[in-house]
Amino acid sequence: MEHIFECSHGWAKEELDLLKSQICEGALVVLPTDTVYGIGVSADDHEGVRRLLAAKGRGETMPPPVLVASVEQAQSVSIDLDEDAIGLMKAFWPGALTLIVRANPSVNWDLGKTHGTVALRMPNHQQVCELLEAVGPMAVTSANLTGEPPATNIDEALGYFRGTVDYYVNSGPTQSAQPSTIIDCAHGQARVLREGALSVEDIARVLDYQPLAR
Repeated sequence: MEHIFECSHGWAKEELDLLKSQICEGALVVLPTDTVYGIGVSADDHEGVRRLLAAKGRGETMPPPVLVASVEQAQSVSIDLDEDAIGLMKAFWPGALTLIVRANPSVNWDLGKTHGTVALRMPNHQQVCELLEAVGPMAVTSANLTGEPPATNIDEALGYFRGTVDYYVNSGPTQSAQPSTIIDCAHGQARVLREGALSVEDIARVLDYQPLAR
């Protein structure tokens, strides 16, 4: 029997407390975001990240992004944020923007072959941000098997991960089936790696230049 928590209308305190304790002990969780459902673990749980990658059918060459609760939480796990990165965070967070930035080497994470970077996003989902505030950053990737479409509701996620995931968080169908836009801010001038829910034109209006795709 799957453990499913409902958070559409806010958290029941006892359920949030239980989920917090289970995540801190290494639980693998499916949770909603403002784009698609994700599957995640505590970012500092090395074994949990390996379980996450195995559940997705991925290796260490495809490290998961990390969800954070705030700009301040992002700043605590990264270094050398330039004006572009900070400007994009302030303009589009919470929202469908993932930023690749330089990782703080003092943070004891093992997300895979990241080459000293980390992909960060603050989702526009109040209950998920409350959870992230309680447990800290989580390594979260889209809830699907590699090569399959991401889950946009809890039933699709159950179809992918039944028997693999410890807990599920349901808040109904997601607002969008589009993934987040990914911008690389770790290697000089910002570059678009994936155009998703935010357009290149949206990004360019904040940067004051066109972020050329790689």
